[in-house]
Amino acid sequence: MTTRVSFECLATDGAARLGRIDTPRGAIRTPAFMPVGTAATVKAMRPESVAETGADILLGNTYHLMLRPTAERIARLGGLHRFMNWERPILTDSGGFQVMSLADLRKLTERGVTFRSHIDGSRHELTPERSMEIQRCLGSDIVMCFDECPALPADRARIAESMQLSMRWAARSRAAFGDRPGHALFGIQQGGLERDLREESAEALKAIGFDGYAVGGLAVGEGQEAMFGVLDYAPAMLPADRPRYLMGVGKPDDIVGAVKRGIDMMDCVLPTRSGRTGQAFTPRGAVNLKNARHQDDPRPLDADCACPACRSYSRAYLHHLFRSGEILSAMLLTWHNLQYYQDLMAGMRAAIAEGGFAAWEAAFHARRAEGDIPPL
Repeated sequence: MTTRVSFECLATDGAARLGRIDTPRGAIRTPAFMPVGTAATVKAMRPESVAETGADILLGNTYHLMLRPTAERIARLGGLHRFMNWERPILTDSGGFQVMSLADLRKLTERGVTFRSHIDGSRHELTPERSMEIQRCLGSDIVMCFDECPALPADRARIAESMQLSMRWAARSRAAFGDRPGHALFGIQQGGLERDLREESAEALKAIGFDGYAVGGLAVGEGQEAMFGVLDYAPAMLPADRPRYLMGVGKPDDIVGAVKRGIDMMDCVLPTRSGRTGQAFTPRGAVNLKNARHQDDPRPLDADCACPACRSYSRAYLHHLFRSGEILSAMLLTWHNLQYYQDLMAGMRAAIAEGGFAAWEAAFHARRAEGDIPPL
């Protein structure tokens, strides 16, 4: 059994990469999609069920967990893995993005960010050192350095200032993380849509040295074309012998486009959030179970899917559950969506291994263009 975190690239097809991240808690097959377990739970799912979909790793949220139930309480109870009954790897974000987007009355300084909790208004400070301390308490396998992420669009001066602050915070995160065998620290590239700022950020991160590298500051309102424009060059700025993680992405076609451009890891709340709002992802595109066209339809949501929603229930029943506000609706549709996302990743891994990614991608887009099966 490995005692450290390591990455091996097993095959490439164009810029797309097939790989494996080995950790003491198990291997992560890449490209990997990480379901989001914000508050130590993937909403509407048991951990065992998440594992059944094929997920090798979950994401936990530093900001939410530090506020409730607190990182120190989780540490006293044996760490996040034991607390939530998930023995496979966990990646925790740094809390920076949530502070910027959720917290009230926040104040940004060189030292860090002070803010008031969105839950009860209590005052907190998050610095690179405190973020590392919280993630150490949680016991996560992959730790993200603390950064600042400005919303796009923003002017170049603001983006440059933010990126340079994030690079100083990255150095402080690295120093505070220390030497933790079996745990990895990832740096986060910033720079918005500015190629030279992305290059400057990548060089700063490589000089510090990290176990993996994230492309941050995307999927924040810039649109898919602009995001792909950055991904056409940003991953290649990062070390080829380390995993590359695109934070907060995304829709199925975003994920396929990111893998095509050299990304190894992604996370997004979309499959779980959509499951709770009656939207299901299928190879033919998104299906809205709220629509009346499904109310008399005895067919499965996706005849080729092995999840419980598709194996055992009809579109008519899933429509009824959602319209009735039944909890089972969120459970079944979330499971289905996570299964679809993991099947998507498995399909891409197989295609890269066989050197057939371009053909796989063409078939993926063609199937989605067909749209949902015709109504009865």
